[in-house]
Amino acid sequence: MNTYRKTAIIVGVLYIIGTVAGVLSVVVIMPILGASDYLAKVAANANQLTIGALLVLLMALSLAMVPVMLFPIFRKINEVLAVGYVVFRGALETVTYIAGVITWLILLIVGREYVAAGAPDASYFQTLGALLRDGHDAIATILMIVFSLGALMLYYALYQSELIPRWISGWGVFAILLHLTTGFLIMFHLQTAFSTSKMVMNSQIFLQEMVMAVWLIVKGFNQSVIASLSAKIATN
Repeated sequence: MNTYRKTAIIVGVLYIIGTVAGVLSVVVIMPILGASDYLAKVAANANQLTIGALLVLLMALSLAMVPVMLFPIFRKINEVLAVGYVVFRGALETVTYIAGVITWLILLIVGREYVAAGAPDASYFQTLGALLRDGHDAIATILMIVFSLGALMLYYALYQSELIPRWISGWGVFAILLHLTTGFLIMFHLQTAFSTSKMVMNSQIFLQEMVMAVWLIVKGFNQSVIASLSAKIATN
């Protein structure tokens, strides 16, 4: 098995790990933060919130490794896009995920203090909790934009090079533009984070990434394109 084949398999597996961890984090966290009495829920479900945070960190680590794995190949296609992809998906996106997790962990402390303080002092912790939850929503919106810009670089490079079939990379461009649109809709309060319309619009990028991941694991990169890139580098 050559190096490029191994890279394709690893990237496919990383996409699956990251996506599964991300979906599970939403399943674990949404019943807590989506509740009207979320501070009490946070305090009562500390382990569940911690598991959700760890799942987000697993997703961040998995997805951050993808641009690192692809960089040696992408730099042969377009070095500017390759560097931009590493910066957006490898660095900025990871930092944003960590910032979101930090707000959850601080919210856990606030939730415990809220329960311990009792009714007379509850309003202070409710205000602080609301600030943290809104802050996390703002971070999540920024994350959607950072993720989308990095993904556009990825799919443009894949479409340009034909490393994978163009119907997959073209689908990726369409899906990520929908995802980017939801980020701006949420930013201007035209859509909510857990609305049905957002879930429907974001389902496209979820499906596309899973199809691409399976393709990379089963089929790998277009070998004729890999050979052409290698020959080009050798000639230069």
